[in-house]
Amino acid sequence: MFSKKHILNKVAQVLLHLLFWCVVLLFFMYFFGFESQDTNYVLAYSLFLMPITIATTYISIYKLIPDYLITKQYARFGIYAFYTFIISAYLIIVSIFFGLIFLSSFTYQEMPPISRNIFFVMLAVYTIVIVVSAFKLLKLNLKHTEDTKRLENKILETQLKLKEQELNYLKMQIHPHFLFNTLNTLYGFALKKADETPEMILKLSNLLDYLLYQTNKPFVLLSEEINHINDYIALEHMRFNNRLCVSFNYSNCLENTLISPMLLIPFVENSFKHGYLKNGVLDITITLSSTSESINFTIENSNSKKETSTNGIGLLNIKKRLDLLYKDNYSLDIVENNSTFKVNLALKLK
Repeated sequence: MFSKKHILNKVAQVLLHLLFWCVVLLFFMYFFGFESQDTNYVLAYSLFLMPITIATTYISIYKLIPDYLITKQYARFGIYAFYTFIISAYLIIVSIFFGLIFLSSFTYQEMPPISRNIFFVMLAVYTIVIVVSAFKLLKLNLKHTEDTKRLENKILETQLKLKEQELNYLKMQIHPHFLFNTLNTLYGFALKKADETPEMILKLSNLLDYLLYQTNKPFVLLSEEINHINDYIALEHMRFNNRLCVSFNYSNCLENTLISPMLLIPFVENSFKHGYLKNGVLDITITLSSTSESINFTIENSNSKKETSTNGIGLLNIKKRLDLLYKDNYSLDIVENNSTFKVNLALKLK
């Protein structure tokens, strides 16, 4: 069953076509009536040309253009367009004989000047065909452009959704990994009934708040990331006591700089997890600076080739997140030797 809206659209389309062809009829009467006072002849002749013009136009816009030209079947389009031209030209010649025989009773001089000239008759008919065909072609091209744009938007939306899902998956990987390491430290303090345990729980609470709520945001202030790196370092200080030497320099950071949450902490965590204690001390040096256009982060820890600093979920996770969030806008260099493990990260801010 057709809807009421569909029926109304079809009726409006038919009326629009009728109006257009009435205008064409008036154009023919004006065109062929040039230097002629025989209104009846001009009207009859114009009416005879109307079916030829309508048929040629509709064949062009509803068959030749959509079925062959738009689909790039140029050979078929050329052949069928030639056939259409031959048939319509033959009918136009017939129209001249119609005017000569039936309208002017074989009196050539009584025919309006333009109606007896085959060039001008073809010009009138094919002008309408070409104008309407050009409008149809433009309409189809606009529709194709809109469809292509709509498809591109759907593809982009799908890609964005997949990107968001992958990012969420990567964040979900960070959560248990980060919590496991921190809770192990807290467990050790609880067993010893250390006085630092309440302070450690408070800092862990701050980290959990950042982990559970702030990481849902696409970006956070760089200052927030710095605060939670400090909390993490403080937790590790409690665990390592005098066996840890950390230098964290972030004096040149702009307060309003934005960064993806939990982007830098995994590097810090990796240094603590895989760093090597030399002479009983783990040395870690962290440098962070930012401008309005970039962020530069460097972290270096004491290392031994026996330790595999590049393994683990932390660095693999962060590389995937960098590819998703800062694709073609970051550089990540990891340098490892017998004594140190160093990471240099440079981000270009969007």
